[in-house]
Amino acid sequence: MSTFTPRPGAAPLPRMVRAQASMEARLLLRNGEQLLLALVIPLIALLGGVAGLEALDLGLGGHTPVDLLAPGVLALAVMSTSFTSLAIATGFERRYGVIKRLGASPLPRSGLLLGKVGALLLVELGQVVVIGGTALAIGWEPEPAGLPGVVAAVLAGTFAFASLGLLMAGTLRAEATLAAANLVYLLLLAGGAVLLPASTYGGFGELVRWLPSGALGESMRQATLHGAFPVGALLVLLGWGALGTVLTARTFRWE
Repeated sequence: MSTFTPRPGAAPLPRMVRAQASMEARLLLRNGEQLLLALVIPLIALLGGVAGLEALDLGLGGHTPVDLLAPGVLALAVMSTSFTSLAIATGFERRYGVIKRLGASPLPRSGLLLGKVGALLLVELGQVVVIGGTALAIGWEPEPAGLPGVVAAVLAGTFAFASLGLLMAGTLRAEATLAAANLVYLLLLAGGAVLLPASTYGGFGELVRWLPSGALGESMRQATLHGAFPVGALLVLLGWGALGTVLTARTFRWE
């Protein structure tokens, strides 16, 4: 007969983080509202925006409507998931005591946060595949040299918006987080230079470039339209991420 020796103790941190990220991603995708934010609204913005720009026949600086809109829609998808969805989900997890109970498990707080970030990146990978595939099917021709810039923009944008989403979720009540996250999302969608270039906003464009939405949209457009590595816009995103991280660390309430 084999002899089994008990080995009490927690699993290694990487395994716990992977399990947490997998669970978080499944919960995000099973929620109808989160799926609406993650895929449905960006796809509607892509298809509707391309049709609208083609009908208006505006001068687009030599770019086709889909070439101009696709990077902005990808930026919108990152903002939807890493800010709005994360803030709402975390806010209600605080309300129902989920985070408090996870804090009492072998999973450390750093592991919980890493799991949430890992889930965001998994969902965003799916968004890039679905939205990018749809854009390619309707004629999008991104610059291949811009791929490193796109990856850097997604990572920096996730960092910036996730830190701001956690800041909101950790300081407001769940209902207030729900309202505020959706309001900020709509305001940035309408006037944050995420879908269209900051230059289309006139004099206001110089200001919106410094918003995280404007920096993310501009970085995606610079990478896909010109094949550039958007250093300036990435620095803006990293600055917002650092600010959000510091404020979240000081103000986040776990229950």
